Amino acid sequence: MTKADPKSVWTAVDNYFAGLLAPMDPQLEAALKANHAAKLPAIDVSPMQGKFLQVLVQMLAPRRVLEVGLLGGYSTIWMARALLADGRILSLEVEPRHAEIARSNLKNAGVLDRVEIRVGAALDLLPAIATAGEPFDLIFIDADKGNNPGYLQWALKLSRPGTVIVVDNVVRDGKVIDAKSSDPDVQGTRRMAELMAAEPRLSATVLQNVGPKGYDGFVLAVVR
Repeated sequence: MTKADPKSVWTAVDNYFAGLLAPMDPQLEAALKANHAAKLPAIDVSPMQGKFLQVLVQMLAPRRVLEVGLLGGYSTIWMARALLADGRILSLEVEPRHAEIARSNLKNAGVLDRVEIRVGAALDLLPAIATAGEPFDLIFIDADKGNNPGYLQWALKLSRPGTVIVVDNVVRDGKVIDAKSSDPDVQGTRRMAELMAAEPRLSATVLQNVGPKGYDGFVLAVVR
């Protein structure tokens, strides 16, 4: 018997559970098709990861959510659908074209009224957000990984005790353990993890995951 390719097994298992627990619908499918047609990077979360974010929002019932990295708005739709009536998402996106596509996807999904989009480099936008607004209840970081240390530092400034911080793509197919890597995404992730370990205000863990996107994982942290 030929040994099955691990990724094909991961994908089959993910598809099995997604079919039961995170089935796609016309609005989610349309968002993915629009992102593909616009040639956006194929880095959307998987349906099961989107459902993870949705369940997290349902558990926390946040009034204020910060998303660093909007892309085409696929993960945003999952989260926005779970918000209570007074819940809102502030999403930051560096690429104007991505933000335009995301705005169309969010409108098509019927959740644009729950999302505020700001366009620009997140590290340029975050100081004004910190000055003007109240703390966030949930912060989802899914942008350029080289800047993860800076995003984490701002997340702490924008948090309160009980704020949950989620960071995507931290395992990077296992490359995160290579201290000598020249990949800025790996080094940014490692520096962020070291900052988390040294930060007494944070209690954090990593949820490794496998599936159609390969081998990766989330950081899940709570502010004490």
